[in-house]
Amino acid sequence: MTDNATPRPPAPLSPDDVPRGDLAERMGIRLVEVSVERTVAVMPVEGNTQPYGLLHGGASAALAETVGSVAAMLHAGEGRIAVGVDLSATHHRAVRTGEVTAVATPLSRGRSIATYDITISDDEGRRVCTARLTCALRDRPPTA
Repeated sequence: MTDNATPRPPAPLSPDDVPRGDLAERMGIRLVEVSVERTVAVMPVEGNTQPYGLLHGGASAALAETVGSVAAMLHAGEGRIAVGVDLSATHHRAVRTGEVTAVATPLSRGRSIATYDITISDDEGRRVCTARLTCALRDRPPTA
């Protein structure tokens, strides 16, 4: 079997049905759209800033990894998990207030690896960060 075999995605979920993890909850990350083709999340700037009052680059990275991992999990399908193995992020502009929105779209989806393009924008639609996430797709261990 080649890596191009497409796994069967799970039944459609509402954003409330998808686990985000403790970090995403503490950061206020909320999923607003979840699908194999497009996953969207928002995060408040307040509470996720560095000492100068700007959105922390690590917060943008955590948001990107969260939204990309959710998309990869949906692609992986039932009985499988997605684990981030590579994340790169370029920060384009500073944000001090409001919310940022992350949109993950697939670049490549195989059976064992999936890669997503993630754009993060401010309340005015200006690009704040561009990220790329690659996830390994594995069978779910019995304890997960």
